[in-house]
Amino acid sequence: MIKINQKKIGDGSPCYITFELGPTHEGVESAKRLIKHASDAGADAVKFQILSPDRLVSNKKQMFSYNILKDRETGEMETIEEPLYDILVRRSLPEESWIEIKSYCDMLNIAFFATVGFDDEIELLEKLGCHSIKIASADVNHFPLLRRAAKSGMCIQLDTGMSTLGEIEQAVNVIRSEGNENIIIHQCPSGYPARLESINLKIIQTLKKMFPYPVAFSDHTPGKEMDIAALALGANMVEKTITEDRMTRSVEHIMSLEPKQMKKFVRSIRDVEIGLGNGRRNL
Repeated sequence: MIKINQKKIGDGSPCYITFELGPTHEGVESAKRLIKHASDAGADAVKFQILSPDRLVSNKKQMFSYNILKDRETGEMETIEEPLYDILVRRSLPEESWIEIKSYCDMLNIAFFATVGFDDEIELLEKLGCHSIKIASADVNHFPLLRRAAKSGMCIQLDTGMSTLGEIEQAVNVIRSEGNENIIIHQCPSGYPARLESINLKIIQTLKKMFPYPVAFSDHTPGKEMDIAALALGANMVEKTITEDRMTRSVEHIMSLEPKQMKKFVRSIRDVEIGLGNGRRNL
């Protein structure tokens, strides 16, 4: 059982709901509006991505293609392409902005999570009083980063993406070797949006058998069907991307919840939890 911001995460506790807005905010004011929507909807946490585009992308002309929503009524999509560097620059904020955003989360009593890729970004999270560090799928075998994150004492959320079960075991062992048992393992299908064939929700049950830690589902699909199925299969946390407008011509907006959908999403999760019951025969 993991505890974050006075809320328990694990079997027997309500599903912990995180709204991801790292890739979809458009600056501090946009981030604050989305945080407010998340809080009003009843989410437990919001997640960001603290990153340094200049350190992550060596070739600033490297192109990245993705789908955007072209027609809201028909669901028609359009594939566009732009430099990966430009995409990451839109997500990057200075330290003073992160301080302002974290303070706003504290004011609304909603937990603040962030994905990081470098030691100094972990130091920033320590300074901010972050509630949990997320490790991206690409860094699951970046053992020095895992060790530094584990030493912070914060809860470590481990995205697993295209990792093998052996690689996940290694990552968990590295975190535990630093005395940190506050671990949440994410089933995180690749793709924006993810292909149905790659989601593999049944791996949630495998991970729960293998590890004594809460298991989460990071959803990269439109709608809420996969999240409800993940909950029914035992997921202790779901993470869902949110946006102010799904028509925004940028990556990940197409699969995100808009403000009017967020409260319905949370209510659906809570309704399904009640419907699942407790496994006992109640007459």
